[in-house]
Amino acid sequence: MIILSLAEVAAVVDGRLVAADPAAQVTAGVEFDSRKVAPGGLFVAFDGEKVDGHDYAAAAVETGAVAVLGTREVPGVPMIIVADPLAAMGRLARTVVDRLPGLTVIGLTGSSGKTTTKDLIAQLTARLGETVAPPGSFNNELGHPYTALQAGPSTRYLVMEKGARGIGHVRYLCEVAPPRISVVLNVGVSHIGEFGSQENIALAKGELVEALPADGLAVLNADDPLVDAMAARTVARVVRYGEAAHADVRAVDVTLDERGRPAYTLLTPEGSAPVRLGLTGRHQVSNSLAAAAVARELGMPLAELAIALGALGLVSTRRMDVFERTDGVTVIDDSYNANPASMAVALRALAGIGNGRRTVAVLGYMAELGDFEAQGHAEMGRLAAELDVDRLLVVGEAAVSIHHGATSVGDWGGESVLLTDQAAAVEVLRSELRPGDVVLVKGSRYRTWEVADALRVEAAEGAGTSAGASAEGGAA
Repeated sequence: MIILSLAEVAAVVDGRLVAADPAAQVTAGVEFDSRKVAPGGLFVAFDGEKVDGHDYAAAAVETGAVAVLGTREVPGVPMIIVADPLAAMGRLARTVVDRLPGLTVIGLTGSSGKTTTKDLIAQLTARLGETVAPPGSFNNELGHPYTALQAGPSTRYLVMEKGARGIGHVRYLCEVAPPRISVVLNVGVSHIGEFGSQENIALAKGELVEALPADGLAVLNADDPLVDAMAARTVARVVRYGEAAHADVRAVDVTLDERGRPAYTLLTPEGSAPVRLGLTGRHQVSNSLAAAAVARELGMPLAELAIALGALGLVSTRRMDVFERTDGVTVIDDSYNANPASMAVALRALAGIGNGRRTVAVLGYMAELGDFEAQGHAEMGRLAAELDVDRLLVVGEAAVSIHHGATSVGDWGGESVLLTDQAAAVEVLRSELRPGDVVLVKGSRYRTWEVADALRVEAAEGAGTSAGASAEGGAA
Protein backbone atom coordinates (compact mmCIF):
# COMPACT_ATOMS: atom_id res chain seq x y z
CA MET A 1 0.00 0.00 0.00
CA ILE A 2 1.31 3.45 -0.85
CA ILE A 3 0.98 6.20 1.74
CA LEU A 4 -2.12 8.37 1.30
CA SER A 5 -3.65 11.05 3.50
CA LEU A 6 -7.28 10.72 4.51
CA ALA A 7 -7.99 13.80 2.42
CA GLU A 8 -6.52 12.02 -0.62
CA VAL A 9 -8.48 8.85 0.10
CA ALA A 10 -11.72 10.82 0.47
CA ALA A 11 -11.12 12.62 -2.81
CA VAL A 12 -10.39 9.37 -4.65
CA VAL A 13 -13.48 7.56 -3.37
CA ASP A 14 -15.76 10.63 -3.52
CA GLY A 15 -16.25 10.36 0.24
CA ARG A 16 -17.02 12.72 3.11
CA LEU A 17 -14.70 12.99 6.11
CA VAL A 18 -16.38 12.87 9.52
CA ALA A 19 -14.46 13.36 12.78
CA ALA A 20 -11.26 12.61 10.90
CA ASP A 21 -8.01 14.54 10.46
CA PRO A 22 -7.56 15.17 6.70
CA ALA A 23 -3.77 15.13 7.15
CA ALA A 24 -3.70 11.75 8.91
CA GLN A 25 -2.03 9.14 6.72
CA VAL A 26 -2.92 5.58 5.79
CA THR A 27 0.41 3.80 6.05
CA ALA A 28 -0.70 0.17 6.32
CA GLY A 29 -3.13 -2.05 4.47
CA VAL A 30 -6.83 -1.83 3.76
CA GLU A 31 -8.83 -4.50 5.58
CA PHE A 32 -12.49 -5.52 5.75
CA ASP A 33 -11.85 -7.89 8.67
CA SER A 34 -11.37 -5.82 11.83
CA ARG A 35 -9.21 -8.58 13.32
CA LYS A 36 -6.60 -8.03 10.62
CA VAL A 37 -6.32 -4.25 10.90
CA ALA A 38 -2.76 -3.06 11.55
CA PRO A 39 -1.70 0.28 13.02
CA GLY A 40 -1.95 2.90 10.29
CA GLY A 41 -4.45 0.86 8.30
CA LEU A 42 -7.88 1.62 6.89
CA PHE A 43 -10.90 -0.48 7.86
CA VAL A 44 -13.74 -0.96 5.38
CA ALA A 45 -17.15 -1.55 6.98
CA PHE A 46 -19.63 -3.48 4.85
CA ASP A 47 -23.34 -3.83 5.58
CA GLY A 48 -23.48 -7.61 5.38
CA GLU A 49 -26.55 -9.80 5.59
CA LYS A 50 -25.37 -11.41 8.81
CA VAL A 51 -22.61 -9.09 10.04
CA ASP A 52 -22.51 -5.29 9.94
CA GLY A 53 -18.94 -4.05 9.75
CA HIS A 54 -19.93 -0.76 11.35
CA ASP A 55 -20.40 -2.67 14.62
CA TYR A 56 -16.65 -3.28 14.61
CA ALA A 57 -15.58 0.22 13.58
CA ALA A 58 -14.64 1.37 17.08
CA ALA A 59 -12.66 -1.82 17.72
CA ALA A 60 -10.77 -1.35 14.45
CA VAL A 61 -9.77 2.18 15.46
CA GLU A 62 -8.68 0.96 18.89
CA THR A 63 -6.49 -1.59 17.10
CA GLY A 64 -4.84 1.20 15.15
CA ALA A 65 -6.96 1.99 12.10
CA VAL A 66 -6.56 5.62 11.03
CA ALA A 67 -10.17 5.74 9.88
CA VAL A 68 -13.14 3.63 8.80
CA LEU A 69 -14.60 3.64 5.30
CA GLY A 70 -18.34 3.05 5.60
CA THR A 71 -21.82 4.10 4.66
CA ARG A 72 -22.87 5.85 7.88
CA GLU A 73 -21.40 7.67 10.85
CA VAL A 74 -20.31 5.82 13.97
CA PRO A 75 -20.08 8.08 17.06
CA GLY A 76 -16.53 8.83 18.09
CA VAL A 77 -15.00 7.08 15.08
CA PRO A 78 -13.08 8.90 12.29
CA MET A 79 -14.99 8.03 9.14
CA ILE A 80 -14.93 8.38 5.38
CA ILE A 81 -18.59 8.16 4.35
CA VAL A 82 -19.35 6.74 0.90
CA ALA A 83 -22.41 5.38 -0.87
CA ASP A 84 -20.80 2.07 -1.86
CA PRO A 85 -17.72 0.78 0.01
CA LEU A 86 -17.07 -1.94 -2.59
CA ALA A 87 -16.95 0.58 -5.44
CA ALA A 88 -14.82 2.84 -3.25
CA MET A 89 -12.29 0.04 -2.75
CA GLY A 90 -12.13 -0.39 -6.50
CA ARG A 91 -11.42 3.29 -7.09
CA LEU A 92 -8.81 3.35 -4.34
CA ALA A 93 -7.10 0.27 -5.78
CA ARG A 94 -6.96 1.88 -9.22
CA THR A 95 -5.30 4.95 -7.70
CA VAL A 96 -2.65 2.80 -6.03
CA VAL A 97 -1.92 0.89 -9.24
CA ASP A 98 -1.71 4.12 -11.27
CA ARG A 99 0.84 5.57 -8.83
CA LEU A 100 3.19 2.61 -9.21
CA PRO A 101 4.89 3.15 -12.60
CA GLY A 102 7.29 0.26 -12.07
CA LEU A 103 4.45 -2.22 -11.57
CA THR A 104 3.51 -4.85 -14.17
CA VAL A 105 -0.04 -6.13 -13.77
CA ILE A 106 -0.58 -9.69 -15.01
CA GLY A 107 -4.20 -10.75 -15.33
CA LEU A 108 -5.48 -14.22 -16.11
CA THR A 109 -8.84 -15.83 -16.61
CA GLY A 110 -10.38 -19.07 -17.83
CA SER A 111 -13.10 -21.54 -17.03
CA SER A 112 -10.76 -23.82 -15.09
CA GLY A 113 -7.21 -23.77 -13.79
CA LYS A 114 -7.14 -20.07 -12.92
CA THR A 115 -6.03 -20.34 -9.33
CA THR A 116 -3.38 -22.99 -9.95
CA THR A 117 -1.93 -21.10 -12.92
CA LYS A 118 -2.02 -17.83 -10.99
CA ASP A 119 0.05 -19.50 -8.29
CA LEU A 120 2.50 -20.89 -10.87
CA ILE A 121 2.96 -17.50 -12.50
CA ALA A 122 3.48 -15.83 -9.12
CA GLN A 123 6.14 -18.39 -8.19
CA LEU A 124 8.03 -17.62 -11.39
CA THR A 125 7.70 -13.82 -11.19
CA ALA A 126 8.87 -13.93 -7.56
CA ARG A 127 12.23 -15.04 -8.96
CA LEU A 128 12.35 -11.82 -10.99
CA GLY A 129 11.08 -9.30 -8.44
CA GLU A 130 8.73 -8.66 -5.56
CA THR A 131 5.35 -10.16 -6.39
CA VAL A 132 1.87 -9.70 -4.96
CA ALA A 133 -0.81 -12.31 -5.75
CA PRO A 134 -4.16 -13.09 -4.11
CA PRO A 135 -4.59 -16.00 -1.72
CA GLY A 136 -6.66 -18.86 -3.11
CA SER A 137 -9.43 -17.77 -5.48
CA PHE A 138 -9.73 -14.19 -4.29
CA ASN A 139 -10.78 -13.09 -7.76
CA ASN A 140 -14.01 -11.09 -7.53
CA GLU A 141 -15.11 -7.48 -7.01
CA LEU A 142 -13.87 -7.62 -3.42
CA GLY A 143 -10.80 -9.82 -3.68
CA HIS A 144 -9.47 -7.95 -6.70
CA PRO A 145 -9.13 -4.48 -5.16
CA TYR A 146 -8.13 -5.99 -1.83
CA THR A 147 -5.16 -7.68 -3.51
CA ALA A 148 -4.22 -4.63 -5.59
CA LEU A 149 -4.14 -2.49 -2.45
CA GLN A 150 -1.32 -4.68 -1.10
CA ALA A 151 1.03 -3.46 -3.83
CA GLY A 152 3.62 -0.89 -2.82
CA PRO A 153 6.63 0.98 -4.23
CA SER A 154 8.84 -2.12 -4.19
CA THR A 155 6.25 -4.37 -5.88
CA ARG A 156 7.22 -5.29 -9.43
CA TYR A 157 4.54 -7.81 -10.37
CA LEU A 158 0.87 -7.92 -9.45
CA VAL A 159 -0.63 -11.25 -10.53
CA MET A 160 -4.42 -11.01 -10.64
CA GLU A 161 -6.90 -13.84 -11.18
CA LYS A 162 -10.07 -12.46 -12.79
CA GLY A 163 -13.29 -14.34 -12.19
CA ALA A 164 -16.66 -13.65 -13.78
CA ARG A 165 -20.29 -14.53 -13.35
CA GLY A 166 -21.48 -12.60 -16.38
CA ILE A 167 -20.64 -10.30 -19.26
CA GLY A 168 -18.80 -7.17 -18.14
CA HIS A 169 -17.36 -8.58 -14.92
CA VAL A 170 -13.84 -9.09 -16.27
CA ARG A 171 -14.00 -5.67 -17.91
CA TYR A 172 -14.75 -4.07 -14.55
CA LEU A 173 -11.88 -5.91 -12.85
CA CYS A 174 -9.57 -4.68 -15.60
CA GLU A 175 -10.64 -1.14 -14.77
CA VAL A 176 -9.61 -1.71 -11.16
CA ALA A 177 -6.17 -3.07 -12.14
CA PRO A 178 -5.45 -2.61 -15.87
CA PRO A 179 -3.33 -5.52 -17.11
CA ARG A 180 -0.12 -5.18 -19.09
CA ILE A 181 -0.08 -8.94 -19.69
CA SER A 182 -3.32 -10.91 -20.11
CA VAL A 183 -3.46 -14.71 -20.00
CA VAL A 184 -6.54 -16.64 -21.16
CA LEU A 185 -6.47 -20.33 -20.29
CA ASN A 186 -9.63 -21.92 -21.69
CA VAL A 187 -13.33 -21.54 -22.36
CA GLY A 188 -15.42 -24.32 -20.84
CA VAL A 189 -18.94 -24.56 -19.48
CA SER A 190 -18.27 -23.55 -15.88
CA HIS A 191 -21.12 -21.27 -14.72
CA ILE A 192 -22.91 -21.78 -18.04
CA GLY A 193 -26.17 -21.50 -16.10
CA GLU A 194 -25.34 -17.86 -15.44
CA PHE A 195 -23.80 -17.05 -18.83
CA GLY A 196 -26.39 -18.84 -20.95
CA SER A 197 -23.98 -20.26 -23.54
CA GLN A 198 -20.35 -21.14 -24.14
CA GLU A 199 -20.19 -18.31 -26.67
CA ASN A 200 -21.10 -15.86 -23.91
CA ILE A 201 -18.41 -17.35 -21.70
CA ALA A 202 -15.88 -16.74 -24.48
CA LEU A 203 -17.19 -13.19 -24.87
CA ALA A 204 -16.70 -12.55 -21.15
CA LYS A 205 -13.24 -14.12 -20.93
CA GLY A 206 -12.08 -12.19 -23.99
CA GLU A 207 -12.70 -8.90 -22.19
CA LEU A 208 -9.30 -9.51 -20.61
CA VAL A 209 -7.42 -9.13 -23.90
CA GLU A 210 -9.63 -6.27 -25.07
CA ALA A 211 -8.43 -4.29 -22.04
CA LEU A 212 -4.77 -4.46 -23.12
CA PRO A 213 -2.90 -1.42 -24.42
CA ALA A 214 -1.13 -1.55 -27.77
CA ASP A 215 2.20 -2.22 -26.06
CA GLY A 216 0.71 -5.00 -23.92
CA LEU A 217 0.83 -8.76 -24.37
CA ALA A 218 -1.91 -11.35 -24.79
CA VAL A 219 -0.89 -14.90 -23.82
CA LEU A 220 -3.39 -17.28 -25.42
CA ASN A 221 -3.90 -21.04 -25.29
CA ALA A 222 -3.28 -22.33 -28.81
CA ASP A 223 -4.96 -25.64 -27.94
CA ASP A 224 -8.35 -24.03 -27.28
CA PRO A 225 -9.95 -22.72 -30.50
CA LEU A 226 -12.17 -20.25 -28.64
CA VAL A 227 -9.15 -18.79 -26.87
CA ASP A 228 -6.94 -18.88 -29.96
CA ALA A 229 -9.54 -16.80 -31.79
CA MET A 230 -9.26 -14.03 -29.20
CA ALA A 231 -6.14 -12.80 -30.99
CA ALA A 232 -8.51 -10.85 -33.23
CA ARG A 233 -9.96 -9.02 -30.22
CA THR A 234 -6.81 -7.29 -29.03
CA VAL A 235 -4.50 -4.54 -30.29
CA ALA A 236 -1.68 -6.02 -28.21
CA ARG A 237 1.04 -8.41 -29.28
CA VAL A 238 0.03 -12.09 -29.06
CA VAL A 239 2.05 -15.05 -27.80
CA ARG A 240 0.49 -18.50 -27.96
CA TYR A 241 1.29 -21.46 -25.75
CA GLY A 242 0.27 -25.11 -25.87
CA GLU A 243 1.00 -28.33 -27.68
CA ALA A 244 -0.34 -27.15 -31.04
CA ALA A 245 2.22 -26.80 -33.80
CA HIS A 246 1.64 -23.05 -34.11
CA ALA A 247 2.30 -22.32 -30.41
CA ASP A 248 5.22 -20.02 -29.63
CA VAL A 249 5.85 -21.68 -26.26
CA ARG A 250 5.26 -25.37 -26.80
CA ALA A 251 5.51 -28.76 -25.10
CA VAL A 252 6.45 -31.90 -27.05
CA ASP A 253 7.24 -35.46 -26.04
CA VAL A 254 4.99 -35.35 -22.97
CA THR A 255 5.22 -38.29 -20.58
CA LEU A 256 3.80 -39.06 -17.14
CA ASP A 257 5.50 -40.92 -14.31
CA GLU A 258 3.80 -43.34 -11.92
CA ARG A 259 2.46 -40.43 -9.83
CA GLY A 260 1.02 -38.66 -12.86
CA ARG A 261 3.74 -36.00 -12.90
CA PRO A 262 4.47 -34.73 -16.41
CA ALA A 263 7.78 -34.33 -18.17
CA TYR A 264 8.20 -32.68 -21.56
CA THR A 265 10.54 -30.82 -23.86
CA LEU A 266 9.94 -27.08 -23.76
CA LEU A 267 10.24 -25.41 -27.17
CA THR A 268 10.61 -21.63 -27.43
CA PRO A 269 11.98 -19.26 -30.08
CA GLU A 270 15.20 -19.22 -28.03
CA GLY A 271 15.65 -22.99 -28.10
CA SER A 272 14.56 -26.08 -26.18
CA ALA A 273 15.03 -27.50 -22.70
CA PRO A 274 13.82 -30.56 -20.77
CA VAL A 275 11.23 -29.95 -18.05
CA ARG A 276 10.11 -32.32 -15.31
CA LEU A 277 7.23 -31.03 -13.21
CA GLY A 278 6.64 -31.89 -9.58
CA LEU A 279 2.90 -31.33 -10.06
CA THR A 280 0.36 -34.08 -10.62
CA GLY A 281 -1.88 -34.22 -13.68
CA ARG A 282 -1.57 -34.06 -17.46
CA HIS A 283 -3.35 -30.70 -17.38
CA GLN A 284 -0.40 -29.17 -15.53
CA VAL A 285 1.49 -29.19 -18.82
CA SER A 286 -0.84 -26.49 -20.15
CA ASN A 287 -0.84 -24.56 -16.87
CA SER A 288 2.95 -24.58 -16.68
CA LEU A 289 3.27 -23.49 -20.32
CA ALA A 290 1.07 -20.46 -19.62
CA ALA A 291 3.32 -19.54 -16.70
CA ALA A 292 6.42 -20.17 -18.80
CA ALA A 293 5.15 -17.87 -21.55
CA VAL A 294 4.75 -15.06 -19.04
CA ALA A 295 8.14 -15.58 -17.38
CA ARG A 296 9.87 -15.77 -20.76
CA GLU A 297 8.36 -12.46 -21.81
CA LEU A 298 9.55 -10.89 -18.56
CA GLY A 299 13.11 -11.90 -19.34
CA MET A 300 13.73 -15.24 -17.61
CA PRO A 301 16.41 -17.14 -19.57
CA LEU A 302 15.42 -20.53 -20.98
CA ALA A 303 17.82 -22.58 -18.82
CA GLU A 304 16.64 -20.85 -15.64
CA LEU A 305 13.03 -21.17 -16.75
CA ALA A 306 13.28 -24.95 -17.17
CA ILE A 307 14.73 -25.30 -13.67
CA ALA A 308 12.12 -22.97 -12.20
CA LEU A 309 9.28 -24.93 -13.81
CA GLY A 310 10.56 -28.09 -12.18
CA ALA A 311 10.54 -26.38 -8.79
CA LEU A 312 6.90 -25.26 -8.99
CA GLY A 313 4.63 -26.50 -6.24
CA LEU A 314 1.03 -26.30 -5.13
CA VAL A 315 0.10 -23.21 -3.13
CA SER A 316 -3.69 -23.34 -2.91
CA THR A 317 -5.27 -26.27 -1.10
CA ARG A 318 -7.47 -29.10 -2.40
CA ARG A 319 -6.26 -28.87 -5.99
CA MET A 320 -4.74 -32.15 -7.21
CA ASP A 321 -3.15 -32.64 -3.80
CA VAL A 322 -1.88 -36.22 -3.89
CA PHE A 323 -0.95 -37.88 -0.63
CA GLU A 324 -0.13 -41.42 0.48
CA ARG A 325 -1.71 -43.08 3.49
CA THR A 326 0.28 -45.41 5.66
CA ASP A 327 -1.98 -48.28 4.58
CA GLY A 328 -0.82 -47.90 0.97
CA VAL A 329 -3.88 -46.01 -0.31
CA THR A 330 -3.19 -43.03 -2.58
CA VAL A 331 -5.63 -40.12 -2.30
CA ILE A 332 -6.12 -37.34 -4.86
CA ASP A 333 -7.75 -34.42 -3.04
CA ASP A 334 -9.19 -32.20 -5.77
CA SER A 335 -12.23 -31.28 -3.72
CA TYR A 336 -11.96 -27.49 -3.79
CA ASN A 337 -14.50 -27.08 -6.59
CA ALA A 338 -15.70 -28.77 -9.76
CA ASN A 339 -16.99 -28.17 -13.26
CA PRO A 340 -17.09 -30.60 -16.19
CA ALA A 341 -13.67 -29.55 -17.49
CA SER A 342 -11.87 -29.86 -14.16
CA MET A 343 -13.68 -33.09 -13.28
CA ALA A 344 -12.64 -34.62 -16.59
CA VAL A 345 -9.04 -33.62 -15.91
CA ALA A 346 -9.20 -35.16 -12.43
CA LEU A 347 -10.71 -38.42 -13.70
CA ARG A 348 -7.96 -38.76 -16.31
CA ALA A 349 -5.36 -38.13 -13.60
CA LEU A 350 -6.97 -40.87 -11.51
CA ALA A 351 -6.79 -43.27 -14.44
CA GLY A 352 -3.15 -42.35 -15.07
CA ILE A 353 -1.99 -42.72 -11.48
CA GLY A 354 -4.11 -45.81 -10.95
CA ASN A 355 -2.83 -47.69 -13.96
CA GLY A 356 -2.76 -51.32 -12.83
CA ARG A 357 -4.32 -50.46 -9.44
CA ARG A 358 -7.93 -50.34 -8.25
CA THR A 359 -9.40 -46.88 -8.77
CA VAL A 360 -12.21 -45.25 -6.79
CA ALA A 361 -13.84 -41.91 -7.68
CA VAL A 362 -15.93 -40.05 -5.11
CA LEU A 363 -17.82 -37.47 -7.16
CA GLY A 364 -20.22 -34.78 -5.98
CA TYR A 365 -22.54 -32.22 -7.50
CA MET A 366 -21.26 -29.63 -10.00
CA ALA A 367 -23.00 -26.30 -9.43
CA GLU A 368 -24.19 -23.52 -11.75
CA LEU A 369 -24.56 -25.55 -14.94
CA GLY A 370 -28.13 -24.40 -15.63
CA ASP A 371 -29.82 -26.27 -18.47
CA PHE A 372 -26.56 -28.17 -19.01
CA GLU A 373 -26.74 -29.71 -15.52
CA ALA A 374 -28.12 -33.16 -16.34
CA GLN A 375 -26.00 -33.49 -19.48
CA GLY A 376 -22.82 -32.27 -17.79
CA HIS A 377 -23.16 -34.70 -14.90
CA ALA A 378 -24.05 -37.62 -17.18
CA GLU A 379 -20.98 -36.94 -19.33
CA MET A 380 -18.75 -37.21 -16.27
CA GLY A 381 -20.34 -40.54 -15.36
CA ARG A 382 -19.78 -41.87 -18.86
CA LEU A 383 -16.18 -40.64 -18.81
CA ALA A 384 -15.53 -42.43 -15.52
CA ALA A 385 -16.83 -45.64 -17.05
CA GLU A 386 -14.88 -45.15 -20.29
CA LEU A 387 -11.72 -44.66 -18.24
CA ASP A 388 -12.49 -47.97 -16.48
CA VAL A 389 -12.74 -46.49 -13.00
CA ASP A 390 -13.41 -49.52 -10.82
CA ARG A 391 -15.68 -48.00 -8.19
CA LEU A 392 -17.76 -44.82 -8.48
CA LEU A 393 -19.28 -43.29 -5.37
CA VAL A 394 -21.76 -40.56 -6.35
CA VAL A 395 -22.56 -38.29 -3.41
CA GLY A 396 -26.01 -36.71 -3.15
CA GLU A 397 -29.23 -36.91 -5.13
CA ALA A 398 -28.32 -33.72 -7.03
CA ALA A 399 -25.46 -35.63 -8.66
CA VAL A 400 -27.58 -38.63 -9.68
CA SER A 401 -26.96 -38.00 -13.40
CA ILE A 402 -23.31 -38.99 -12.85
CA HIS A 403 -24.57 -42.37 -11.66
CA HIS A 404 -26.95 -42.68 -14.62
CA GLY A 405 -24.23 -41.72 -17.07
CA ALA A 406 -21.83 -44.34 -15.75
CA THR A 407 -24.36 -47.16 -15.67
CA SER A 408 -25.41 -46.36 -19.24
CA VAL A 409 -22.03 -47.60 -20.51
CA GLY A 410 -22.88 -51.21 -21.22
CA ASP A 411 -19.38 -52.69 -21.38
CA TRP A 412 -18.11 -51.02 -18.21
CA GLY A 413 -16.70 -53.52 -15.76
CA GLY A 414 -16.94 -51.23 -12.74
CA GLU A 415 -19.74 -50.35 -10.35
CA SER A 416 -21.49 -47.12 -9.40
CA VAL A 417 -23.43 -46.47 -6.23
CA LEU A 418 -25.50 -43.42 -5.29
CA LEU A 419 -24.97 -42.31 -1.69
CA THR A 420 -26.98 -39.89 0.40
CA ASP A 421 -24.17 -37.74 1.76
CA GLN A 422 -20.47 -37.41 2.55
CA ALA A 423 -20.72 -39.43 5.75
CA ALA A 424 -22.10 -42.37 3.80
CA ALA A 425 -19.20 -42.12 1.34
CA VAL A 426 -16.69 -42.11 4.19
CA GLU A 427 -18.26 -45.24 5.67
CA VAL A 428 -18.09 -47.07 2.32
CA LEU A 429 -14.46 -46.11 1.88
CA ARG A 430 -13.54 -47.21 5.39
CA SER A 431 -15.06 -50.62 4.79
CA GLU A 432 -13.80 -51.18 1.23
CA LEU A 433 -10.39 -49.52 0.78
CA ARG A 434 -7.41 -51.77 0.61
CA PRO A 435 -3.66 -51.25 0.09
CA GLY A 436 -2.78 -50.05 -3.39
CA ASP A 437 -6.13 -48.35 -4.10
CA VAL A 438 -6.19 -44.86 -5.63
CA VAL A 439 -9.06 -42.57 -4.56
CA LEU A 440 -10.15 -39.32 -6.20
CA VAL A 441 -12.39 -36.89 -4.31
CA LYS A 442 -13.98 -34.20 -6.50
CA GLY A 443 -17.05 -31.96 -6.33
CA SER A 444 -18.30 -28.40 -6.03
CA ARG A 445 -18.23 -26.55 -2.74
CA TYR A 446 -20.92 -28.65 -1.09
CA ARG A 447 -18.77 -30.19 1.66
CA THR A 448 -17.28 -32.80 -0.68
CA TRP A 449 -13.96 -32.05 0.98
CA GLU A 450 -15.26 -33.74 4.13
CA VAL A 451 -14.54 -37.06 2.43
CA ALA A 452 -10.98 -36.04 1.63
CA ASP A 453 -10.52 -34.70 5.15
CA ALA A 454 -11.65 -38.00 6.65
CA LEU A 455 -9.13 -39.86 4.51
CA ARG A 456 -6.45 -37.29 5.33
CA VAL A 457 -7.06 -37.41 9.08
CA GLU A 458 -6.86 -41.18 9.07
CA ALA A 459 -3.62 -40.96 7.11
CA ALA A 460 -2.23 -38.41 9.56
CA GLU A 461 -3.24 -40.46 12.57
CA GLY A 462 -1.52 -43.46 11.07
CA ALA A 463 1.62 -41.44 10.48
CA GLY A 464 1.54 -39.76 13.90
CA THR A 465 1.08 -36.27 12.45
CA SER A 466 -1.79 -33.86 11.86
CA ALA A 467 -2.96 -32.35 8.60
CA GLY A 468 -5.90 -30.40 7.28
CA ALA A 469 -7.10 -27.68 4.97
CA SER A 470 -9.92 -25.22 4.62
CA ALA A 471 -12.02 -24.24 1.65
CA GLU A 472 -12.46 -20.79 0.27
CA GLY A 473 -14.68 -19.07 -2.27
CA GLY A 474 -14.29 -17.14 -5.49
CA ALA A 475 -15.86 -16.32 -8.84
CA ALA A 476 -15.51 -18.42 -11.97
